[in-house]
Amino acid sequence: MPKFTLLFAFLFFSIISFGQTTTRLKGKVINSETKLPIESATVYLSYVKDSTVIDYTITDRNGLFSLKTKLTDKPTLLKVSALGFSDYKKQIEKIASEIDLETVAIIEGSQMLGEIVVRSEAPPVRIKKDTLEFNVASFKVRPDSNVETLLKQLPGVEVGSDGKITVNGKEVNQILVNGKPFFDKDGKVALQNLPSEIIKKVQITDTKTKKEELTGKAASSDNASINLTIDENKNKGLFAKFMAGHGSDKRYESSGLVNYFKNKRKISVLASSNNINSTGFSMDEIFDNMGGGRNTSMYYTENGGFSLNGMRFGGGAGITHSDMVGINYSDEWAKGFETNGSYFFNNQNTKNNNRVKQINFLPAGDFTTESNSNTKTEAYVHNANLQFEYKIDSTTTLSFIPKFTKSKSKYNEVMFQSSRDENNNLLNESNSSTFNDKGSDGFTSEIVFNKSLNKRGRYLNFSLTNDNKKDEVFASNQSATIFHQGTDPDDIRNQIRNSRNLKDNYTLDFDYSEPLKDSLSVQVGMNYNWIKSSENRKAFDYDEITQSYSDVNENLTNDISSTAKTFKPNVGFNIEKKKFNFYLTTGTSLIQFDNHSFYLGSLTNLSKEFVLPFVSTTFNYKISKSKSIWLNYRYESELPSASQVLPVEDLTNPLYTTIGNPNLDLNKNHYLYFSFRNFDNATRSGYSFYFGGNYYDSQVVPSTTFGNNAKRTTTYKNVEDTYYTWSGLNWNKTIKKEANTFKFSAGTGANFSMSKGFANNEMYDAFGVRLRLRSMFTYEYGELLTINPSYNYTYNTTKYTNFSIGSASTYQHQFNIQTTNYWPKNWVFGNDFGYTYNSNIADGFKKDFYLWNTSLAYNFFDKKMTAKVKVYDVLNQNQSTIRTIAPSTIRDEENTVLKRYLMFSLTYKIERFAGKEKSSRSGRGMY
Repeated sequence: MPKFTLLFAFLFFSIISFGQTTTRLKGKVINSETKLPIESATVYLSYVKDSTVIDYTITDRNGLFSLKTKLTDKPTLLKVSALGFSDYKKQIEKIASEIDLETVAIIEGSQMLGEIVVRSEAPPVRIKKDTLEFNVASFKVRPDSNVETLLKQLPGVEVGSDGKITVNGKEVNQILVNGKPFFDKDGKVALQNLPSEIIKKVQITDTKTKKEELTGKAASSDNASINLTIDENKNKGLFAKFMAGHGSDKRYESSGLVNYFKNKRKISVLASSNNINSTGFSMDEIFDNMGGGRNTSMYYTENGGFSLNGMRFGGGAGITHSDMVGINYSDEWAKGFETNGSYFFNNQNTKNNNRVKQINFLPAGDFTTESNSNTKTEAYVHNANLQFEYKIDSTTTLSFIPKFTKSKSKYNEVMFQSSRDENNNLLNESNSSTFNDKGSDGFTSEIVFNKSLNKRGRYLNFSLTNDNKKDEVFASNQSATIFHQGTDPDDIRNQIRNSRNLKDNYTLDFDYSEPLKDSLSVQVGMNYNWIKSSENRKAFDYDEITQSYSDVNENLTNDISSTAKTFKPNVGFNIEKKKFNFYLTTGTSLIQFDNHSFYLGSLTNLSKEFVLPFVSTTFNYKISKSKSIWLNYRYESELPSASQVLPVEDLTNPLYTTIGNPNLDLNKNHYLYFSFRNFDNATRSGYSFYFGGNYYDSQVVPSTTFGNNAKRTTTYKNVEDTYYTWSGLNWNKTIKKEANTFKFSAGTGANFSMSKGFANNEMYDAFGVRLRLRSMFTYEYGELLTINPSYNYTYNTTKYTNFSIGSASTYQHQFNIQTTNYWPKNWVFGNDFGYTYNSNIADGFKKDFYLWNTSLAYNFFDKKMTAKVKVYDVLNQNQSTIRTIAPSTIRDEENTVLKRYLMFSLTYKIERFAGKEKSSRSGRGMY
């Protein structure tokens, strides 16, 4: 082993040191007329022969640049490009030593039309007012790579092992294709299925709301948005990918994705089916759908899953068989009238075995609950999303965004549960068999009308949103609960329940903006929100005489309803400068809260009125092109639910009863978030820092009393001075030397919380601390080899008052290494190895495990086909064991996981653009 390690180290450092005959070009870029330095001008070097980009950099605030490059005797061309200036070009016959260009003066006034600059070629990177734009042709990726691989090559862009994308430390929450969603705004389908070679530009901006888009206001979000612009020459054509695989233990996977582009018309169809916990179309380049089982999640590492338009597909506990079909369509039906829409159908069948051991804290003593259950879930979902936008004229826009959902689910559970006190005395035990049949219908929509008036910054904005949902539930329960302590009688049930739940939510929003100066404007507006919810539940016990469920169970039958009306007149002002933006909105919330219940023959009417202030402010300061500060503060209030305020007992669970408290106050909290980011494109390094939190003046918390047999009854109370905070520091750097690329990334985070509640009428405090450390390193040798090790450490501790236990803590180590080898030609060998260790897991739960996935692929038929052999969980050690520390419990849980299987798959690609089949080529220019 030591000899192997020394050999590997020797080869590794030999690769790094090979060909390090580099030098640099330096200079200063200034305005030829004013002689002032020009910041963020793009300086890049390319070969004269084929225009291949060798390297690039960006000038700093003093106009200085330093471009590292290799020695060469081939003629090269140095180019300088800046928005609003003519390009500067200088041919260099050879680079044999360091070159100092001293001062490079560029001429102002290139051909411009608004922000469109007429150039003979685009620089690799361009920074506009609020957009960072990458010219994709300047970045080399492997032939047939997807868009996700392309993004990993862009400076400042980081794609985590969990799929989360950040740009200069800012999280990306929206990915568009030609300005439109591609199935969904999270963009996972586009990232993993669109070929990188059809993309011309990658544009990165701050994420805006629909109102901000239409009014032209600066973004109030601290997230980033990526827009993938398709090359006009590739915007007419068809590309498709089909994959099918069969494996051991009756495992299989299959998927298909067909995309048709013709100018603004885009039609995409996808379908998938598998039984390996994946949605099928979110495919990793190396592991296909097996990517859904890679060791990337802190908890359920065996599960994949996917979210589209707020709905979850796949994932969760257990093993899931899923089938899906979807279609995405976008077009411009008439001048100024654009539409975009998608439809999905998903069917899932999940089986799971669950085991739980939970310690429950009490002031006088603890008790432990253990349970074992088998569950089976069958569900299907229809989901349709549409978006229509009509630009009536140059100043008026109307947008309509409707969404429809329809779902049906059936849930079966067989469970055994028991509780024992700290002396191991049995308190209770129960056996139950439950069944739920639930149907849901939902409709949401948003209408936004925006009118720009006869002065810049003067506009009228109107929006109307609705959210309507109906749930109908049929449930049956056969259970026997035996109490071994106290005087409570045993609880034997054989019953059915029918529930009908309705919720209607309407919001009307109106804003008028009046500019006072070029950078200062005042807004006045109003917001009206109307929410009505109702729950009608009827329960019937089994009648042995009639052999039917005909006896009405009055204790489980009730009607509750709630109506909340909130009116918010508001006023605010905006300051939008070149360097900073500041927004402040304040007003008063006038709330009418009406609740009604009918239970056990008693009618209850509860009405309350509230008059509360609200305020929201955002401050964004761009210190320089590479540094920025973002700050947001809000004071908010939230109504409790009807079940929390109405005196209706919920006796559905024999061991857990809840009842509302009519004297509850609202939740009232202060929210604060601050971030600082600094990323230097010239050195390809950066860091970011953030912190934030919620502080509650008033918070609704549970108040639980426990009987001698651990049967509990919970109501609700208000507490003060609770909080939850979060903070973090991230750093990354990229170094490129010849064919070698080194990417370093590290980060740390901390959460602090103070939770309060009541147990047996005594208040308890729980002060929680969560610390996280992560580090990641990526080494790439050209297109041949990628090595990506990473390490994550998580530590949790909670200190308690008024409990028999003083504190509890746990920590987790997670190490992962991914390697991908693209040699010899047409072969791809991938490995994903992970080790996870959880401390303080209860007896009978395994603390650590290894998860190793491997894949070997061969491309043939001009790389149109790929044959793969993959092995999931090579060591057959995968498991799902987690520990959760809560304010009043410690919970250890284990679920069913996928175990080792072998899979063989075939993938076939079709790519035809402008009516011609794609020709094989070797990629783009050098870095």
